[in-house]
Amino acid sequence: MTRTVRAAIATAAAAATLALAAPAQAHPFDPKPGADGVGDPLFPTLGNGGYDVRHYDLSFDFTPVTYDFTGTMKISAKATQDLSSFNLDIDSLAIDAVKVDGKDAAFAVSLGKSGQELTVTPAGGLHDNRPFEVAVTYHGNGKTKPIGVPGWRYMSDGGFASAAQSSRADTFAPVNDTTMDKASWTFHLTAPDGWTPGANGTKTGTRPAGEGKTTSDFRLDVPMASELLGISVEKQTLLTGHGPHGVKLRHYVPDDQVATYRPIVEQTGGQIAWLEKTLGVRFPFDTYGMQIVRDGYSDALENQTLSLFGPGWFKNACTSTTYTNVMVHEMTHQWFGDSVTPTTWQSAWLNEGPAVYYAALWADQQGTASMEDKMRTAYGKLDAVRKTDGPPGLPTELGGFNIYDGAAVVLYALNQQVGQDDYDAIMKSWLTKHRHANADSQDFIDNAIRVTHDPSLRPFLEDWLLSKDNPPMPGHPDWS
Repeated sequence: MTRTVRAAIATAAAAATLALAAPAQAHPFDPKPGADGVGDPLFPTLGNGGYDVRHYDLSFDFTPVTYDFTGTMKISAKATQDLSSFNLDIDSLAIDAVKVDGKDAAFAVSLGKSGQELTVTPAGGLHDNRPFEVAVTYHGNGKTKPIGVPGWRYMSDGGFASAAQSSRADTFAPVNDTTMDKASWTFHLTAPDGWTPGANGTKTGTRPAGEGKTTSDFRLDVPMASELLGISVEKQTLLTGHGPHGVKLRHYVPDDQVATYRPIVEQTGGQIAWLEKTLGVRFPFDTYGMQIVRDGYSDALENQTLSLFGPGWFKNACTSTTYTNVMVHEMTHQWFGDSVTPTTWQSAWLNEGPAVYYAALWADQQGTASMEDKMRTAYGKLDAVRKTDGPPGLPTELGGFNIYDGAAVVLYALNQQVGQDDYDAIMKSWLTKHRHANADSQDFIDNAIRVTHDPSLRPFLEDWLLSKDNPPMPGHPDWS
């Protein structure tokens, strides 16, 4: 090696060392507003971009009968871009003040397509990847007509229960109202003495709030989408118990109807055990219960860890056990929809299909209804519904037959195609792989192929989920 070559190598090595030692050039701060919607196929303006919520802390002081309330929502979040401003979803809330990291922030309220947009402008903006804290104080009245559909359900005793799905959590508090932004929660619900608050998660205690009021505290450590918010203040009694392997059971029933509902809610432990055995997966939360209201609500809803039921489901409880089907339906949602949450509402069949399917299986095993008969009837109806309301995997809106019974038919077809053992393995893997996370239809298809090693399931499931016509039902060539 010549002296000239050695010198050139030494010079190059020194330059390389200096380059490694020099700090990387910082990314220039370029703040822009966060998006005022996340582009959900069915609800494009729901949710907001530019940040990820890690925790919600809601303080809510409710006055029964008048329905006046005050609230403070504290949000722990992390920026996912350089932010000059960001939005929260609200509807009919009067905003009093907003602070970001303890400092006053400018804010404005504007009309949105499904509610209102609260735009927050922190002084100096927020850097990408930076954690930040937001505190919004507000007030309102639960009977104020919202811009969108109300999330409040009014009880004749002057209390309320929340039914927030799919976009009504923002009538109670400022939130990032998208299924994609799940977070842990704490609740501090204040009500006059003699009134009992209920909320998602585990009750951690009560404390005096002055002027004849008491605050009840709750916490939910596992992530929850805002649409599964379940809060209430009523004249109600808390009933407690224990489910399989230590699952804490707690139920809220009207004060004057405890004797009626106690034997009903006490069945939940056995239903959890049945679903755990059927699914091969333990209950995904450490607590569960039923909220049975006295009136003012006629449906059933899978609020996370605290399903909401109208009284109409139990009118014939003395003569029939069919009410247990809806109990199993909402309980199944704790796995499908609450623990594993669809990325967008376009994949809502992943919530409702399993709930209908396993409730039908429960009824079949209880000897009250035939699973096969139900699936054959639903299959016959689904073909026309595909053309009017969209196929199960591409619904034009929520709440239709296509994403309920029609989606259960898709799962039944999958079972017929792969056999019971592989079907059970697919569902168990789905719940395990995506526990407390988000996933969509393509994730489900990918999981089915991964479990069975059968790539033909991709066109099979895509046909069942997306086609405008019913595919032939495996094992049932006579079905039409």
